[in-house]
This record gives sequence, C-alpha cells and structure tokens, in this order.
Amino acid sequence: MKKYFKYIALILVGTVISCREEVQKPKVSYGASNKVSVTKADTTQIEIADLPIQMEGTSYLIHPVGDLRVFERGSKARYGSSSVNDVSFTISNLGEYEITGYLQNLKFQKVDSDSIRPLSDKPVLILTATYLKTVADRTHNNVMVYTLTDSDTNKDGKIDTSDIKTLYLSDISGENFTKVSADLQELVDWSLIESKNRLYFRTIEDTNQNGQFDKNDVLHYNYIDLASKKWEVKSYKPI
Repeated sequence: MKKYFKYIALILVGTVISCREEVQKPKVSYGASNKVSVTKADTTQIEIADLPIQMEGTSYLIHPVGDLRVFERGSKARYGSSSVNDVSFTISNLGEYEITGYLQNLKFQKVDSDSIRPLSDKPVLILTATYLKTVADRTHNNVMVYTLTDSDTNKDGKIDTSDIKTLYLSDISGENFTKVSADLQELVDWSLIESKNRLYFRTIEDTNQNGQFDKNDVLHYNYIDLASKKWEVKSYKPI
C-alpha cells in the first residue's frame, strides 16, 4: 500500500513539474540574430473553408480558411461546431462584425466577381478579424483589424499561440494588409475610441531578453488615426 501511495505521489509531482515547464515556455528565443523567423506552411494538414461571410454594408465576401480538425471519439468540437464522425467541418465563429478562430488565412471576393484573393501569402495564424463598422459609417474608410501570429518567435518549428501575437490592419477587400505593431513586441490589447476614430493599442517589449513578458519589461502605448487614408502609428505616454 505504501508503494502505491508513493507511486501516486511521484505521478503528481511529475505532473506539477510538467505544467510548470509548460507555463515557463518562452515566447521568444534569441539566437545569433533577433530577426523574425517565418516557417513554411504545414502541408500535412487538410485545408478547408467555411461558408462566406459578408459584413453589413460592404461589397465583399470573406471566406475563412483553416485546417480540418479531427477529434477523439466523445470529445467536443472547439467553438461548439457541428461534427460528423468526430470530424469538425466548422473552423470559425462569427460575432458582431468579428470572425474568431484558429485560421490559416482569409480570402476575399467582391460580390460581383468570381475572383478570390488571399489576405496573406505567408503562413499566419489568425485569431480574430474585426470589421470596424462604426468607423466605416463615420469616415467611409472600411477597415479590418486582425490579431494574429505571423512568425515562429520561439523557434519551435511552427507558428501557433505560443508565439508573439501581433496587430494588423487591412481594407475590407483584404488589400493593404499591414502590420502596425513592432516586431518582437507582444500585443497586449487594442481598443477603438469611436469619437476620435482612433485605434489605441498596447504592446510589451522583452527588454531584458529572458524570453518572457513580465513586470520587468516595457509597455509601449500607440494609436492610429483611422480617419486618415495612411495608417501612421503614433506613440503616446499616459504615465
């Protein structure tokens, strides 16, 4: 009996250590160079698309594209999506003017055209894509905001949520896909101030280069005037 409890204790200790190591996994790995690393797309995955989405008041269809997900029997599909034979054919969720998921790309199609173009020609993992409807109503600038990962910052050979999250903008057509947060800075959050047509966002820089983002690092405060045709990032100092 004592050996049994000793065995259980060892398992619990191992589990705690494993979880601790997972938590401490760095988001940035520094080598001889701090250049951003981009990986090749995983060709072993099966790519599928959800049915197209049209944001209110726009003339473009958006096709979410992602990997087909297979689940162990009895497990639930992420996002509560429907499944057939433990295979989920739904890869995204639609909220109010926002698409969420773990998407490999978005593809755009004008409603009067059969041509479909990708948002990005490089591997990315798109987490959210938000249409700024109120900005479009006020300024006639149709802007999309994206949170995504675009590079293998921890150098583990894949682009996933363990890498740095970044902020991008594009037109509703998917054109002018532009990174607005700085390389190797983690996006903390973003917010739209409708009265000023400004997109505010914060990033954190790993200034001590320990691979983690913590209290010893530096926060950067920025905003973009979305009423302007040119997206210029401006810094400000609230503290």
